[in-house]
Amino acid sequence: MPNAEEICYLPATALARFIRQRELSAVEVVEAHLERIEQVNPKVNAIVTLVPERALREARAADERLARGEEVGPLHGLPVVHKDLASTRGLRTTFGSLVYSDFVPQEDALIVERLKRAGAITLGKSNTPEFGAGSQTFNEVFGATRNPYDLSKTSGGSSGGAAAALACGMVPIADGSDMGGSLRNPAAFCNVVGLRPSPGRVPVWPTLAPWSPLSVEGPMARDVLDAALMLGAIAGPDPRDPLSLSEPGELFLGSLERDLSRARLAWCRDLGGLPVEPVITETLEKQLRVFGDLGCVVEEAEPDFSGSDEAFKALRAFHFELAYGELLAEHRHEMKDTVVWNIEEGRRLSVSKFAEAERMRTALYHRMREFMQGYDFLLLPVTQVVPFDVRVPFPTEIEGVQMETYIDWMKSCYYITVTGLPALSVPGGFTPQGLPVGLQIVGRPRDDLGVMRLGRAFERETGFGRRRPEL
Repeated sequence: MPNAEEICYLPATALARFIRQRELSAVEVVEAHLERIEQVNPKVNAIVTLVPERALREARAADERLARGEEVGPLHGLPVVHKDLASTRGLRTTFGSLVYSDFVPQEDALIVERLKRAGAITLGKSNTPEFGAGSQTFNEVFGATRNPYDLSKTSGGSSGGAAAALACGMVPIADGSDMGGSLRNPAAFCNVVGLRPSPGRVPVWPTLAPWSPLSVEGPMARDVLDAALMLGAIAGPDPRDPLSLSEPGELFLGSLERDLSRARLAWCRDLGGLPVEPVITETLEKQLRVFGDLGCVVEEAEPDFSGSDEAFKALRAFHFELAYGELLAEHRHEMKDTVVWNIEEGRRLSVSKFAEAERMRTALYHRMREFMQGYDFLLLPVTQVVPFDVRVPFPTEIEGVQMETYIDWMKSCYYITVTGLPALSVPGGFTPQGLPVGLQIVGRPRDDLGVMRLGRAFERETGFGRRRPEL
């Protein structure tokens, strides 16, 4: 029988199987994770609201259902934390903002609802920057989340609490969201897996922007199989999301094995000239041979990303005004300056500039669609920098190039956001200083399954995700 720490680093697929076969009880699993949280969370500050009594109650009920022979869901008994941007009924949800520091929702977000229906047990909430703004997890309510591989560094964001909690063995799965990289960046910084699904793959509700494909929700885990298990529970259509795709979540619960011989992959070093720290490209280029060993054909190729920067910034500004603009008059003094700036950018957005952003996004989509007709997948860095000082809000320059805004350093992620293509962040190696580097795998339109299959093959060959932080 595994001990408590071994339980906490078992894959979610194995944990779910052990619980269903009653080799481990849900109570034992929850207790082990609560003990782990008590040991390591003070060091990283990943989980900001914890409900141990409630979790143990739910775990006992989960064991009782199995004892009665009831049918259970694919995540039955698995502990999970929800990003503090997701509404949780009866459980404090702050959005990382002083404006909502005491807010307790009366309903669950759809992703929370589906995780519960699949049998997952809520342990609490994971930290996020205010309103998810920026890929560095800190806020005035709970403080900063630290990187488990170097406590002086950031865990990334905005799903930084989720990524750090996974890396530390505090949960086997966690939910997150991604507009400009918030599932991918923290996964890369913390050596875990984060999938930005195709828009509509995981329906989103509630939201003030149901027709926008910019922000999505998705799974995070320590390996691709576990992310697929979670995706199987949260994907599938829902009438509350007008963009939701019709394919059922069960699509992702089957085998991830695939014959990759002759699959064509494009390696994109810097997205057409973006500044990228050399240690990142050096680390990832050493791994390209792995794809050759799998039978893939890898070529250097750069899609034309022109217009993606302007389109993303305009569409993001519109989203911030839509979602948070009404708060500005009364709560400006409680909101961080970058959030205020992004709202005001939305207010300055002219109709002609918004129309031009849509034209650019449409042109980019068709260029990428045509580019991907020649390649099955696109490979590129997740981030342009390695994890940086947790006291620094955001990088202001990369390789001598000045960053104009607080999000410019994440173009390697948000350029992909604008394309609407699915993208997976998978552990891609470590720098000589021991900091994680993430590989981004981008697929053809709506080929989320293909992206996960290639990611699974890569992680099986390299094993980077099995390296644990020394806390």
